Amino acid sequence: MNVRAAAANVLFQVVDKGQSLSNALPAAQQQIRPRDHALLQEICYGALRYLPRLESIANELMDKPLKGKQRVFHHLILVGIYQLSFMRIPAHAAVGETVEGTKDLKGPRLRGLINAVLRNYQRNQEQLDEQAVSHNAGKYGHPSWLLKLLQQAYPEQWQDIVEANNSKAPMWLRVNHQHHSRDEYQALLDKEGIETSLHPQAADALKLAAPCDVTKLPGFEKGWVSVQDAAAQLSLDYLTPQDGELILDCCAAPGGKTAHILERTKDAQVVAIDCDDSRLKRVHDNLKRLNLQAEVICGDARKPQDWWHGEQFDRILLDAPCSATGVIRRHPDIKWLRRADDIDALAELQSEIIDAMWQQLKPGGTLVYATCSITPQENKLQVKAFLERTKDAQLQGSESDNPGRQILPGEDDMDGFYYAVMTKKA
Repeated sequence: MNVRAAAANVLFQVVDKGQSLSNALPAAQQQIRPRDHALLQEICYGALRYLPRLESIANELMDKPLKGKQRVFHHLILVGIYQLSFMRIPAHAAVGETVEGTKDLKGPRLRGLINAVLRNYQRNQEQLDEQAVSHNAGKYGHPSWLLKLLQQAYPEQWQDIVEANNSKAPMWLRVNHQHHSRDEYQALLDKEGIETSLHPQAADALKLAAPCDVTKLPGFEKGWVSVQDAAAQLSLDYLTPQDGELILDCCAAPGGKTAHILERTKDAQVVAIDCDDSRLKRVHDNLKRLNLQAEVICGDARKPQDWWHGEQFDRILLDAPCSATGVIRRHPDIKWLRRADDIDALAELQSEIIDAMWQQLKPGGTLVYATCSITPQENKLQVKAFLERTKDAQLQGSESDNPGRQILPGEDDMDGFYYAVMTKKA
């Protein structure tokens, strides 16, 4: 399939049909040549980062919007504008290949229209670009509700957050301590000509100077290393798991934190639970590649009585379902799939889960509440409310008026993440 046509299909599935990019993109990659996978990804990610800007330009160039069965061709136009605006592809190739995409999308009659729109953009690009960023949505590439939330929650940092969200995320590795130390594995990468740098806190983390295919990483298939953002790796520092303990990783899929706990402990009994059976397949796959063992359970975290009849846990890592507003740079579709009222609904769900998990924690045990969100409602306000209603909970490592640690996107080149550590009074 023509790569531009495939990209238009992905945008249509995400923006118009509400499908996640992580589902739509792999399906589209199966329809194109492997050598074009990176190009498809670049177009889709980039177009979603700058969607309002591209939409503004397209609307200015069209007499009337394309609707119904022609809607996918609107997204083909966005694909063309994105290439001309942000990519180094020669203009004639960008226009020509985009126009050719009409064949695979079964709309050859629209060749002339799409060609005319893109040529018109070329002629008037400077003026159209300036006009497209004259409003906040086009300038910052975020929906108005999210921009307002960021401005209210982070009056001094919101522009830095927006900039980080619209940037490309680096590739972080987690070195499996059972095979090599971080420094030993870094030396192996050096021999392969793969440049890396260290993280100031995450002891097993290495950042690649440039992303690469995992097949080029020494021993990847043997479980020597995994791909995981440094912020997610910090979960181990807050959980501090010990040898021989009974540990629960709640809402565990895809299993990166489960694996990290097992890599860093001996004889720990780790239970990984998630409510999504399809996502648990990735937990099994990751454990198999790393040659690690955990008890993997499909269940509702709000109802542990339905899936757990053993002892209370020494430690619980609760990586709660959240808005994922901290990982927008990795998943730009989040900006367009989330809605303002999602936040309150998620906060209510998180509240139910944390109450249920607390009952499964031993006296003297530790619970780490974590999200990949940056909204106060899901993080510090959530923990504040929990502490107020839970008399045997003690906050560790932070002040009760500002509980936990909020990592913002781009901090030490990490994703946005939140951690709060609480212990249960014995």
